Amino acid sequence: MTTEMTQKLISLSAQQIYSLFTYLFSSIGFVFLFKKCGVKKRWAFIPMAREYHLGLCADKEKDGRGYCIMVGLLFVLEILAELFENHTRIYLFLSIPIIGLFVTIMVYLMRIYLGLIKVFERKKLWIIAFLLLEPYTVLLWGLNPKFVPSKKIEDLSEVTGAKEIGKKLITEEEGLTVNIQKRSVIDFFKRKILLKDIHLHIPKGHMVLLLGGSGAGKTTFINAVTGYEKADATITLDDKDIYADYDKMKHDIGFVPQQDLVRGNDTVMMTISDAALMRLSKYASSMEKENRIARMLDQFGLESVKYNLVDKLSGGQRKRLSIALEFISDPTLFILDEPDSGLDGVMARRLFESLREIADGGKIVVVITHTPDRVIDLFDDVIVLAKDASRTGRLAWYGPVDEAYEFFGKSSMEEILLSVNQKDEGGEGRADEFVEKYADRVKEKVG
Repeated sequence: MTTEMTQKLISLSAQQIYSLFTYLFSSIGFVFLFKKCGVKKRWAFIPMAREYHLGLCADKEKDGRGYCIMVGLLFVLEILAELFENHTRIYLFLSIPIIGLFVTIMVYLMRIYLGLIKVFERKKLWIIAFLLLEPYTVLLWGLNPKFVPSKKIEDLSEVTGAKEIGKKLITEEEGLTVNIQKRSVIDFFKRKILLKDIHLHIPKGHMVLLLGGSGAGKTTFINAVTGYEKADATITLDDKDIYADYDKMKHDIGFVPQQDLVRGNDTVMMTISDAALMRLSKYASSMEKENRIARMLDQFGLESVKYNLVDKLSGGQRKRLSIALEFISDPTLFILDEPDSGLDGVMARRLFESLREIADGGKIVVVITHTPDRVIDLFDDVIVLAKDASRTGRLAWYGPVDEAYEFFGKSSMEEILLSVNQKDEGGEGRADEFVEKYADRVKEKVG
């Protein structure tokens, strides 16, 4: 080994030791800083996770996410650049996004530090100290008792939330039986429980309102019930397990999203015919398909406009078309997300009357709407989901509409919703109270 190579190795080792020392030194500072902000200390030693949690301390969670994603991309590109170091063109090509990512990362970091400075109520000039002398600045802020954040991170992992029902319902031979233990996701270094302890049975012929504030778990509930996003749960429809036999059962479930997913340059007839080809059984005869198409046109009042372009339909006609496309397979369970969005009172009423007819035909209809009080007389039952103290979606009520008024002590669905919404959302913050009250009610009934 030559003297020059030996010197390079010594120099390299010295740089690595210095980098390691600097990282550990700054990590100690982050330990104390995170403690002040209410973040678990272990994150101070993990690259990327540290910056994400610093973003939480700085009330810049989105910037923390962006920082992590950009650093991950930069890491991949730097590896590729090393692999193609001897290929000048490829190396230069990769250098451009590498430089761009580096600049973006610095922007995210500056925004996080500026947010931290704001939370600690310090002057913006501190940004210079953070960028040039980060380890020493972080250590100073962590150790100095004069540096105190104006607010802390709310640690929901240690919040118990409302007590649970904890009992599965017996699967009924008819109707929809839902037993959801929990639905959770990994969300940037932490597991988040979106929904738990949901147990209910909806008989056939019932039209049910799904009520809940933002983040209460309405979409998560629907996705779990339909099998689109499976939960730790058992969902049965007419004694058939939706999860175990999803490929067959999905045709017995209709879901109409809030946004219309139809092509504007097709006619109504073409649109429904295409839906028949996709959703009806491949063994269905041409006559059966034609009869079903004719039935949809008549049932949803589209016969007179069947040769019109979708773009030329009124708002109400377009909504009815969207419903017809899903109902063409004659599903047992029919779920609609804000079908009355953008419709006036009269048109919305007619639409919900059509849904009532579907339920009266022996189907199960579940509807989300932001204006339930104008059509509440058409519903049999209401499901009320609410966020408990741990910000987890819970079941605060399921049962007849008239009994719901008595249970919550309110006279409208809007008032019920306000009672379970958190106080920071303009509500009364009584979610835990009603979740536990409902759990006690269920336990009394099942013994």
